[in-house]
Amino acid sequence: MSNIHREPVHAGEFLLSEGSGKISREAINVVAGPALLAGQVLGMVTATGEFAPYNPVAEDGSENAACILFSSIGESEVVRRGRAVVRLAEVSENLLTGLDLDAEKALATHFIIVR
Repeated sequence: MSNIHREPVHAGEFLLSEGSGKISREAINVVAGPALLAGQVLGMVTATGEFAPYNPVAEDGSENAACILFSSIGESEVVRRGRAVVRLAEVSENLLTGLDLDAEKALATHFIIVR
């Protein structure tokens, strides 16, 4: 029997650098759903302006990566408030969830560079 525990990604752990002060972050609304860990790539649902986990096959706006969840949020049946890195940052590829080549390119348009 093993007593090894794996820690999730901590708030902001994926950040390598960001803009001066807190210019890289914004408060956001996240759709109801399962718990999400820090480092989750998010897209904006066009109809509501809320953010959802990036889904490259969706057709609701969440197929376009727009930001990265800064800190983990719990499961909820209602819209949740969160923080996200939305611009001017370098991030660690190894600590992101949901990243693919299209998401990486989309994040670059917001000056979020994956390293």
